[in-house]
Amino acid sequence: MTPTPVPGLRLDHLADLGRSLIPYAILAGCLLAVWTIAGVLLAWKAPRVWWYLYGFWFLRLRMARSWKRLCLNANLTAAGQPHRSRYAAGGPPIMPLLLRVRPRRNGATGLISFNAGQVPEQFIEAADAMAHAWRVHAVRVAGSGRGRVKMTVLHDDPLRGTPGKLRTLLKEPDAAPAVEDLVATVGTREDGEPWAIDLGMFPHWLITGATQSGKSTLINAAVSQWASRPLALVGIDCKGGMELGPHAPRLSALATDRHQAAILLERLRDEATRRMQLCRRHGQRSIWSLPRSVRPVPVIVIVDELAELYLVASRAEKDAALSATANLLRLAQLGATLGMHVVVAGQRVGSDFGNGVTALRAQLGGRICLAVNDKETAVMTLGDLYPDAVEAAQHIGPHEKGVAITTADAFGWVRARSIKFPNEALDAAIEATAHLTPSLPGIDHPVLF
Repeated sequence: MTPTPVPGLRLDHLADLGRSLIPYAILAGCLLAVWTIAGVLLAWKAPRVWWYLYGFWFLRLRMARSWKRLCLNANLTAAGQPHRSRYAAGGPPIMPLLLRVRPRRNGATGLISFNAGQVPEQFIEAADAMAHAWRVHAVRVAGSGRGRVKMTVLHDDPLRGTPGKLRTLLKEPDAAPAVEDLVATVGTREDGEPWAIDLGMFPHWLITGATQSGKSTLINAAVSQWASRPLALVGIDCKGGMELGPHAPRLSALATDRHQAAILLERLRDEATRRMQLCRRHGQRSIWSLPRSVRPVPVIVIVDELAELYLVASRAEKDAALSATANLLRLAQLGATLGMHVVVAGQRVGSDFGNGVTALRAQLGGRICLAVNDKETAVMTLGDLYPDAVEAAQHIGPHEKGVAITTADAFGWVRARSIKFPNEALDAAIEATAHLTPSLPGIDHPVLF
């Protein structure tokens, strides 16, 4: 039986339709080629622009396609409501919601809204599974209110290579920054943001790291920037000044043993008392509210190798250690509003130092943990503020010089890497700024040099 032809549908009509679509197909192919070539060029020349125009949207597509399978495999679902049937144990699993996924430099941020019966730890443990499913460098998950966790996606590792050029991070000695500028940029964070030791946000800092971990290089990079500003730098290095000795031309005072440290810290405590009286006379709660004409110069006290202050071998050493550590704690408790900041560094920090070290640690809100040789140091540095960061700190290998876990502004903690700061650059910075060293009456006594 011969099939009835469809009215109006003939082979010549199909051929005409195909010929009419050829220009559109060529145009679509050209647009696709231009789009692909533009993406390749942007990825090479302007990776940040490429990420916002291309990379983020590919990531968003992978997240949407893999979310259900990821939740099922990583056990991130909640049990559904029971069916009415007496034989059914429960309904289908309920998926957590992926909300507010937004692009950011080198990655994305988002919120995960989970269900009743779930806890943030489930999603924190599944961070590696998320990174694998989405084919990204890492995923960081942290609590963000009831029923939600905050997620930070890192597309690739920004800590590879040298994070930034030294010339772009350091200011020229004659730049004369404002007194309020207490920020020293020392490297790059894992989320692509500059890594800074910000004494305005965290007035006091604790820095730990084993030998050859990059601790001294980190301190040198910060000091070289503070040296170009109207700040007083004071050093305490009870190892005979081996670490802070090169800074001496720019230091207002330097103690090189425990006895000198006790004297210097006592004078700094007296200076804090004078500043308190000055604020009371002017009816202010902080030196930053005082008129510029009477405002005292900010002081940054750098203590290298904290163990040398605490660990003693004789009665005479014990008296000096008690005096030094008590005044150091007093300085950390009162110094923030008085423009007196403490930066404490050490290869190791442990409970065997005594009860005073725990009280001191509580005042040091800024934390930096480079590669360490023992777990207790990582716990003492990070455990009281960020328990989940202790394991991350222990994974820093001895070959990862300058890599650290550090406090961040809005993200809790983050991995970071310091710049490579050679000794020649430090010598040049100190020589160029030695004339800026302010005098601190009652503190800069010759006995301390």
